Amino acid sequence: MDSSLLTEKGESYSKALGNRQVQMIAIGGAIGVGLFLGAGGKLHQVGPSLIFSYAICGVAAYFVMRALGELVLHEPSSGSFVTYARKFIGPWAGFASGWMYWVNWAMTGIAEITAVAIYVHKWLPHVPQWITALVALGVLLTVNLLSVKLFGELEFWFSVIKVLAIVVFLVTAVGLVLTGADIGGTPAGAHNLTGHSGFFPAGVGIALMTLQAVIFAYSAIEVVGIAAGETKDARKVLPKAINGVVWRIGVFYVGSVLMLAMLLPWPFYNAGESPFVTVFSRLGIPGIGDVMNAVVLTAALSSVNSGLYSTGRILRSLAERGEAPSFVSRMSGRHVPYGGILFTSVAYLFGVVLNYLVPKEAFDIAIAIASLGVITTWATLVFCQLRLRQAALRGELERPSYRMPWAPYSGWATLGFLALVVVLMGFSDGAEKIAFSSIPVLVVVLAVGWRVVSRRRERTPAG
Repeated sequence: MDSSLLTEKGESYSKALGNRQVQMIAIGGAIGVGLFLGAGGKLHQVGPSLIFSYAICGVAAYFVMRALGELVLHEPSSGSFVTYARKFIGPWAGFASGWMYWVNWAMTGIAEITAVAIYVHKWLPHVPQWITALVALGVLLTVNLLSVKLFGELEFWFSVIKVLAIVVFLVTAVGLVLTGADIGGTPAGAHNLTGHSGFFPAGVGIALMTLQAVIFAYSAIEVVGIAAGETKDARKVLPKAINGVVWRIGVFYVGSVLMLAMLLPWPFYNAGESPFVTVFSRLGIPGIGDVMNAVVLTAALSSVNSGLYSTGRILRSLAERGEAPSFVSRMSGRHVPYGGILFTSVAYLFGVVLNYLVPKEAFDIAIAIASLGVITTWATLVFCQLRLRQAALRGELERPSYRMPWAPYSGWATLGFLALVVVLMGFSDGAEKIAFSSIPVLVVVLAVGWRVVSRRRERTPAG
């Protein structure tokens, strides 16, 4: 294999992200709208068994992050899993995984930028939603185009707000549960976990159907790996950031869902309201709706911000190989891949129009399709780690000291779990079924795209 195919042209990125920003990018990726908004509807659907879904997906996320950590320590790269897929699987895998990641963020952005407009609409009901969506997109686009350092600083403060909100909730929730406080007429306590038709009120099968939505809630934890190419002293900073993501998953996600299930009987939650707002509103705390609305707005803005950042780098990685339009490889004088960022922003702009014209189902479908991109990314990272280990056993390279635990068994188990989640999507009656049906379409589009790229390379002499 040509060794040039194994390198990443990352020298033109600036090393502008320090330990503080990387740590917070890692946290920001691990806390999103999936928890702040989506947990309410899922609790109403499956009850306390949602804790099980978050825990088992959290285990999978742990192994994905450890696989990413080993790959990053082997070769820090802003191309992240695209670079690793090319190196350890083949050029076609880099092409496919890169574009699936872009599909993930394009679909997520379509949902999130509309969510931003919905949240702002609570305060400015007379301003059309498409205007607030455009303003939000314009601000975040400007931030990403100006400098990497500015992106890191904005994401730092976004993450501070989200973390503070979760910490305040967890501390308050533990106090309420331990004292058996009355919350709007119902006592808090562990009895709420089993006192309303049991831990699996809708059955184990329905609980398993939530795995796809929970994996989407965990999406973006891999952004810290993409930040490796612009991180000072990546081999020292990244392991700490990745380890931090792992324990935060347990505390913030599983801990929050556990507390929510103990604070109120699960039927009290619903899809149209943040479960955190539901709890505090029943406590009678004035103004809590506005406070939590601001926090959820922050989470949505953070998601769009991270999407513009990560897809800009991934698209440039693809364009450098002739696998994306040449425009997306362009860099500004501030070391920002503005071509890829603008390309993604066009998709986000289309999303504003699309969600304005079509009913709510389009929003749910976008999230479901986005989760396919998440699963593809996670599977790519785990499989690349397996190939890295095999190459090390053959003596072709040296594994870093920061390694995937219990390899290769943990890797194969994680891949099996991700495959199960995709299969379960096919048995759903909702948006997940439509997303599952889109898989053959995505496969055909990627196959045709790779064939076009390959033929173009055959016609273009190397030089």
